[in-house]
Amino acid sequence: MQPARVTVRADTAIRAKDLDEVAAGEARKAALEAMQNKTSKEKIAAAEAELATAMVQLPAIRKLRHRA
Repeated sequence: MQPARVTVRADTAIRAKDLDEVAAGEARKAALEAMQNKTSKEKIAAAEAELATAMVQLPAIRKLRHRA
């Protein structure tokens, strides 16, 4: 961080225009269902990752919509 600049380093990024509230909501729902089915540790881990992504995207989408 510098006084007039912040550098963010990330493995992935999604542009605001590419965020889709419906898709994020569906991903959240699917992840919750997959976690309840408890099929395998790998599938549960993948579902948890999808859930975490959706849970970050949904508030971001709502915040961006509020700005517009």
